[in-house]
Amino acid sequence: MRTRLPLLAIGLLAVAACGGNKVRGDGPPSGSSRVPGIPGDAVPRAEPRSRYGNGPVYEVLGKRYTVMPSSAGYQERGVASWYGKKFHGNLTSNRETYDMYGMTAAHKTLPLPTYVRVRNLRNNKSIVVRVNDRGPFVHNRVIDLSYSAAMKLDMIRDGTSLVEVTAISFDQPQGDQPVRRNSLPEPATPVSRAVVATNRIFVQVGAFGDRTNAERRLGVLSQAGIKSGFIHEESLDNQTLYRVRIGPVADVVQYDVLVEELERIGINDPYLITE
Repeated sequence: MRTRLPLLAIGLLAVAACGGNKVRGDGPPSGSSRVPGIPGDAVPRAEPRSRYGNGPVYEVLGKRYTVMPSSAGYQERGVASWYGKKFHGNLTSNRETYDMYGMTAAHKTLPLPTYVRVRNLRNNKSIVVRVNDRGPFVHNRVIDLSYSAAMKLDMIRDGTSLVEVTAISFDQPQGDQPVRRNSLPEPATPVSRAVVATNRIFVQVGAFGDRTNAERRLGVLSQAGIKSGFIHEESLDNQTLYRVRIGPVADVVQYDVLVEELERIGINDPYLITE
């Protein structure tokens, strides 16, 4: 993120920047002559892979990360954080200058640069940012946004939010391998306050064709002290699917605690669902 090391290890990355606990004063400096407006989204375009920050392997805090060979088909749901004035003007992993007022982001393994659409699962607000940095190196965080990007998603106050990240890829399909059609971003849809107030988020921890297996998973949750689990039935093509879900989840703090509890009992692939 900040300096270049062998294996592009991103050593001395100022790790706290990408995904650390946010302080109240991380926004624009008081008395600053620059009054930030609301920027437009990043405009996706095909760009060459950066010479810097693309590994293929790097290490931070004793953990090794492998950079993806392509962004095609990438989509993930999880926790977004943001970083601001403490790193404003510093170099990013691909040796650009970090601008907290720009529409950029940091990600641990996507190629640099990559354009992604980030949707706030709580309010459905959506933005497009350009990933040009590495991080966040904090457990259970998937992306670190610039100040302006976080502002547009309405997550400045809380510092984190549950989001969906989808790559907008210009990579060509390899052979017969299908590639998710993300080449053109979908326009953001205005969100009313009523929608924001009623949006609910659940954590899905399994989908089964046999209800007995779903009930077994639900019993594992109950024995672990997770009492808010339930079975959601869904009919697809004349077949019933039994999805085991937990929630609703109130906020990122509750989600973090829940993920730790799930990892303790060996469930490492929870998926966020919105209703």
